[in-house]
Parts: sequence; structure tokens; C-alpha cells
Amino acid sequence: MNEKNNGAADAPKRRYYNRRPKQPNTMDALTQAVQSAIGLVKEPNGAAQEKKSIPSGQEKKQPRKQINRNRQQGAASEKQPNKNRAENKDRAENKNYTENKNRRKKDGKKPLVRIIPLGGLNEIGKNMTVYECGNDMFIVDCGLAFPDETMLGIDIVIPDFTYVIQNRDRVRGIFITHGHEDHIGGIPYLMKEINAPLYATKLTVGLIKNKLKEHGLSNQVRMTEVKPGDVIKAGCMSVEFIRVNHSIPDACALAIRTPAGVIVQTGDFKVDYTPIEGGVIDLGRFGELGKEGVLALLPDSTNIEMPGSTPSERTVGESFNKLFQMAGDRRIIIATFASNIHRIQQIIDYAVKYDKKVSVSGRSMVNVVATAIELGYLKVPSGILVDIDVANRLPSSEVVLITTGSQGEPLSALSRMAMNEHRKVKVSPNDFIIISARPIPGNEKFVNRVVNELLRLGAEVIYEKMYDVHVSGHACQDEQKLMIALTKPKYILPVHGEYKHLKKYSIVAKQMGIDEEHVIIPAIGKVLETDGEKFRVGADVPSGAVMVDGLGVGDVGSIVLRDRKHLAEDGLIVVVAAINTKAKKIVAGPDIISRGFVYVREAEDMINGARDIAKNTLEESMSNGVRDWTSLKNRMKDDVSKYVYNKTKRSPMILTVIQEA
Repeated sequence: MNEKNNGAADAPKRRYYNRRPKQPNTMDALTQAVQSAIGLVKEPNGAAQEKKSIPSGQEKKQPRKQINRNRQQGAASEKQPNKNRAENKDRAENKNYTENKNRRKKDGKKPLVRIIPLGGLNEIGKNMTVYECGNDMFIVDCGLAFPDETMLGIDIVIPDFTYVIQNRDRVRGIFITHGHEDHIGGIPYLMKEINAPLYATKLTVGLIKNKLKEHGLSNQVRMTEVKPGDVIKAGCMSVEFIRVNHSIPDACALAIRTPAGVIVQTGDFKVDYTPIEGGVIDLGRFGELGKEGVLALLPDSTNIEMPGSTPSERTVGESFNKLFQMAGDRRIIIATFASNIHRIQQIIDYAVKYDKKVSVSGRSMVNVVATAIELGYLKVPSGILVDIDVANRLPSSEVVLITTGSQGEPLSALSRMAMNEHRKVKVSPNDFIIISARPIPGNEKFVNRVVNELLRLGAEVIYEKMYDVHVSGHACQDEQKLMIALTKPKYILPVHGEYKHLKKYSIVAKQMGIDEEHVIIPAIGKVLETDGEKFRVGADVPSGAVMVDGLGVGDVGSIVLRDRKHLAEDGLIVVVAAINTKAKKIVAGPDIISRGFVYVREAEDMINGARDIAKNTLEESMSNGVRDWTSLKNRMKDDVSKYVYNKTKRSPMILTVIQEA
């Protein structure tokens, strides 16, 4: 598909989809500066390229230019073909707007549009948003989050799909902005519950296919590959994909046309004028939408606390060049995110430059690299990529190993190397290790532990604070201000961040002249309704976090986590006894079993004391005529618990087992 021409001079005059919101006078100078900046990224091709349109569940329609030519046949005014072409293009782009406008003339009301966040707010991860109008609904992203320190034994966390499942017949599609886990990780679990078409760019579709295959869902999900510029119908709404830059190729923002107005959801983005792969973010298209009138902007808030702009990914390549020289004859091991294909490409490029072979370690890294090569997103010269067993037989000076574990995950490849537990890689003083990532908040202690262990093994370790070995994929304040200036939204609903990020975005928005009442901080499960004039908070929908533990989805809740926390902190005591209720005698026991509380051989006096307490309680209860087993167990549990607490000031979990002899 040809690149869009964002030229303003030759573009036909557009019919506004929604009246342009008024901006304060203080914005004029910034707007002019932004428009000048847009000129740098425009293509000099002439008229603006038409957007493709794909109806939901069908093949792409004929090009809009051809539609316009057909409509122009028999037109009354043939002396003004440019004007007619522009008007026809507007009608094609804003068909829903015209129909809804006529409907509003009859009843005086616009259809309500509802925005329902189901994840990605007050947290990092499990991004998921539902858009709803009338009988139509669609979903933007469906990601996962990783468990925090309180979720013992939990593998991943996904959004609560209850509301979507209850309305599964109304779902017109699932639209994915890019292929990171926090945006696609929940898809296999959702697709087991609903049957809806999925739309994503080429690489994202490839990564989703891998995940569906792992869950036994190969060829069971309808997926349509789209490109930036494609427009897809979703009932009375439509979704346009717009190119953005991020730390993974094929990332897109979404322009959502609804009866209430245009809503722009940026997805994860930054502005990179020198990207490793793909084009520059389509600033011109955002500017065009701003001229039409944007009702609401839902921006990525992750990096809003950082002033200035995010550096280009190419700055990391410059650091790699220096570090490859510093490594000398040592083996180079680089840990990074598996999905950061741009960075992997740069590592491969410098390996070629310095005549080294490349090997990869870590299941996710192997899968992503294989998919990226197959789809053409990674360009690897023949003979450069070798198996790790082959790499182990080569001289250290000829090997670059790319691995997972940049966040210090306990089971990752780099962590196993650091603990000397990796089956195929042994770290030595002859290793030069680069951690090419910034620790996600909360992971700092895990990363530090891995760095310390690697240093103990004699390796030299390079991480972010020492060299520019990582840049973010998220926009900083200046880029966010540029996005606001381009789209000129009437309302801003910051998403994708913890509450501190969302709050900071509201401050930046006010600095840009957005009315304080027009900056709304959403919350998970809180419905936001709009008629195009204002937003209001509607009813709540079922929402929250669903924990995945092994093959179990949602079967671990707060009570189970509380018990796991109790066991982890204080251990377990089991009291077992056999009784004859008719004779009111203890036949065997009580026996005391301890796990994770005290070592029995070193606390025999206390264990014997607990056994005596349990025996006395049983005998006394039976002699008083207590025959209910639940009462017997509870009395024995309470008395043993009091005794143990008085002796140790600890409260282990106590289980009592009584058997009839």
C-alpha cells in the first residue's frame, strides 16, 4: 500500500465529522508550530491517499476512488470535478454521520456511545476497552498482567470477561493495536468464550497465532490482517488503523468513528523520526482528524512523568557499536524483551559488522524471532543465526547470545544463567553481559539480584545506568503535547497507566488549554457515556482481575491467596486423632505434624505440649457430651492455636483431622 500523502495544500476540503472544539488563544502559536512540524513528514505526492475500507467479516471493498467515480456519473455539475470528488469522498467517509444526523433531526437526540474500560487503568498491563453503541459492541486489545508479590503461585492475570460474555452476540470485532503481551496476552482466554472476528496488523496476527496454537485454538479464530489506513466497519461504528512508532513493529493507533463523534485511542506510541523499521508515525493523519473534530482522546500515559521526548531507537544502536568494541574477545550476552524486534535487528546488524554468529535463548525469544524472520520483520543474513549448541563450540569472540530475562524473572534464561542452572550456558569471566532494558517498577530487586550473581561469576555486566542501552517505546511529555495539539480533542480520557500517570496526564492536558472538566480519569468497570456533547458516568459492569494458575482460570480468588499468604508467612500444623465416640475415648493420637513452622526435632518440648493440649481438649469435650465433630475440631484448633501463639507469637495455619476408630 502506498504511503499516505498528508499534504495540506492539495487535500480536498473535508466535511467535519464533528464540530471542531474551540481552543484557547494560547494554543494558536503552538498549533502553528505543530503544523510546521507536520510539513516535515508530509509526502510530496499530491492528493491525499484514500483510506481502505474493510467491512466486518468480509473482504475489502473496492477502492473509494472507484466508488466516487461511479457516483460522479450523471452529476449535474461536471464543470467542478474536484469539488464533486471531494464531496463524494466526504460522503463515503462519513456515511454513518449523515445517517445519524438525519435520525437526530427526527428525534432530536444522538445515540449514546459507551466506553467501558475493563483493564489498563491504575495498573500496568491487561489493557482492554469496550466500545458500545446501540446493539453494536467491539473490543480494543485484550492483554494480560504479571502477578505482584501478593499473588503467590499465580502465573498471569487477565481481565474479567463477564460483561463481554454476557453480550457475546453483540461483539462485532476485536481490534488489536500491537503485539505486546499486555495487549494480546488475554486473547486465547477470551476466544474460548466468544466467537468474533479479530483485526490486527501482519506481525501482530503472527504473534497471536502462536499464542492460539499454544492453547489449542489453531484455525478456530477468524483473523483479518490489516494495514495502516484500513477502515473496518463495526456495526454503526468504524475503526481506522493509523501508523505509530513503538518498541515493536506494526503498532497502530485507532480512530473510532461513532454516531457521537470521532474518538482517538493512541495505543502505545512514541514519535520516532528515524525508526529502525517501518514509517514515521502518521502525524499528518492525526492533524486531519483534529481538523474534522475529535470528541475524545484516549492516550498512552505510561511515560507522562518524563519531560522532553523519547530518544530514537537508533541511539541504542550507537551504544551497541561502542560496547561490541569494548567486549573484545569475550562472548557477548544481551538480555532484552523478546518482542523488541527493532533492538534484536540492531544486535544482528552489529554482529554481522564484527563478524560474529548469533544465537537465541529463552522460549519466548525463540518463538518471536522465528515469527519475525518468517514474516520478514527480521532480516538475518544467511549463516549468521546458529543453534545454541553450535555456538557453544565456537570461540567466545565469535558469539553473540540474545536472551530473555531483562526483568530478572526467576525462571528466565538470564536468571538461570546467573544461578548457574542453565543447561547449555555457563557464565564465566570471559562473558560481557548487556541488560538492554529498564526495570519495570517493582522488578528492580529481581534485576539487581541477577546483576549481583552475574558479577559473582566474574562476568562484566552493563546495564541502563551505565550506557544508553535502552530507550522507552512510550511518549514523553513533549510528544503527548504534540498529540493533543494535533487532534484538538474536546475531552481527554488518559489510559494505560497507574493512577499517578493518569493524574499527571490531566495536569499536562490543562497546560495545553484543555478545560479541567473535560479531562476525565476513567476507572475499570465504570461506564462512560457520551452523546457527543458531554460525558457522564453510567452504571458499573462486572470487572476486575482473573488469576490464571496453571490450567485453572479464575478458580483462585482472594480466599485462596489469603491462605497461601498465611502458609507462606507462618507455616502449617496438622493435628490428627482417632476416637471412639461411643466409648468416649481417644484410640490413637493426637499426633502433631508441622510444615514450614518449626523443625520438629528442635522443638520437641513445644510439640509435646501442643499434643497434650489437644488430648486434654478432646477428652474434656467428650466427657461433657460434645458429639458434633465440627465442634470437637474447632475446640481443639482454638486451644492449640492459643498455646502455640503464647509460646512463639506466631499464628500458623492449624488443620484438625478426627477419625472414627
